[in-house]
Amino acid sequence: MTNRRTNLMDVREIIHRLRAGNSKRQVARDMQLNWRTVNRYASWAEAENLLTGELPPLAELQERFAATFPKTSPPQNQSSAASYREHVVQLRKEGVEIAAILQRLQERGYEGSYSSLYRFVRKLEPLTPDVTVRVERKPGEEAQVDFGYAGLMIDPETGVERKAWAFVMILSWSRHQYVEFVFDQKVETWLRCHRNAFTFFGGIVERVVIDNLKAAIIRACWDDPQVQQAYRECAEHYGFLIAPCRPYTPQHKGKVEQGGVHYVKRNFLGGRTTTSVLQANRDVLVWCETTAGQRIHGTTKEQPLLRFQQVEQERLQPLPKTPYDLAIWKMATLHRDCHVIFENAFYSAPFRLVGQELRIRGGCQHVQIYTAEHQLVATHDRAKEPGERQTHPAHLPPEKLPGLFLNRTICLTVSEDIGVATTEVVKTLLDDKVVERLPTVQRLLKLRDRFGDRRLEAACARALQFDDPSYMTVKRILTKGHDEQPAPTPVTPAPASTFVRTASELVGNLLGGVTWN
Repeated sequence: MTNRRTNLMDVREIIHRLRAGNSKRQVARDMQLNWRTVNRYASWAEAENLLTGELPPLAELQERFAATFPKTSPPQNQSSAASYREHVVQLRKEGVEIAAILQRLQERGYEGSYSSLYRFVRKLEPLTPDVTVRVERKPGEEAQVDFGYAGLMIDPETGVERKAWAFVMILSWSRHQYVEFVFDQKVETWLRCHRNAFTFFGGIVERVVIDNLKAAIIRACWDDPQVQQAYRECAEHYGFLIAPCRPYTPQHKGKVEQGGVHYVKRNFLGGRTTTSVLQANRDVLVWCETTAGQRIHGTTKEQPLLRFQQVEQERLQPLPKTPYDLAIWKMATLHRDCHVIFENAFYSAPFRLVGQELRIRGGCQHVQIYTAEHQLVATHDRAKEPGERQTHPAHLPPEKLPGLFLNRTICLTVSEDIGVATTEVVKTLLDDKVVERLPTVQRLLKLRDRFGDRRLEAACARALQFDDPSYMTVKRILTKGHDEQPAPTPVTPAPASTFVRTASELVGNLLGGVTWN
């Protein structure tokens, strides 16, 4: 049996049970009291004639009970810290913690314990109850957003189970909500979910309350939140204000914490077998408009979907004519090849910015590159495949351009512009069946920048005359100035000579005939 403190209501219950005929031990057993306690109050009730007849009112019973069993106060021992009261009060005003106060008092001769000092401070500073004030919003004024872990779901692209997250946006007034399951919390995912939620609701709220997640807030600071540039653009496009919570205060978005994320976990995801994320997203939208939307909400005592359709929907701001471009921003360094890397593709920027950090804005169609001071320096079409290079020739150093973009067709076109001899040399080099001669042709055509088209044509003609149409020969002719010399006169071969002697004279000696002197 327990030996808990007995009050008047317990005594009154004891009297009722005894008047009903229960034994003292039975009463002690049923009420889980010590039998001596029951015996004590039974004796008092019998002496007061309370076991028979009509019971007096509760107030009278209280007076008679208090007269017989007055409350005994515990001995009021003075705290060992009482003599240091003024010093303790001053230190607490200065914000000093109790552990530090203990050290200061010990320096003054205090011999008490920490517990004694703690009790003394608590009597000086009674704890104030933690009071919660519920804040309600007007229709269309606010939405709250959060991510919550949703367990494993099947990735339709790989067929493999992956960790999934539930994006939940709940309208603060009606409690109508939008839910979408995703595999990451990247900025682009965060923005896409916002766009889908606004489309689902058919309008925009005045402000969106968010947690300090990295996709939205770079630095969790209430007074000066550094909003991700992409999310800022999204807010400007749709016309809503971003309202980040104070760090570590999830109660500031309690509607989406309890009525959103937790409710999705308990109800929609509760007991659900692993399924494809696509199927889950189709099912959850039906759930939002049926189970979640048509339930009687615990706070509003109305159906969220009905409140939304009858009042809040028409209070939302209209959607813009075009959805947000889902542009994301990143910082990237311009490498020595005059390209930055963005989403595994390469985009050029002016070579004068090599080594600097640039701001990259990647939209669905275009990629824009800005300096740290937000000056636009390049615009490219968005690469369609990883590894693709988008290059503007004007971004490269002028001295690196000659020959950079030359292919076989362009080389032949350039050579035809220079002359017939140059074209023939180029064709001869490109017709090599064993060695790739395109780099050699590019160096050959680059000689026009140094010597001019006329001299290059003459040097090629001279190389052809000597049947040596090679790059080194053409270059040697130019550097030694042989192209300026008159072309050598072709040597005319002598006519074939006829023998002046007869065949018999030539072979006669061999035949033992006439000797040929």
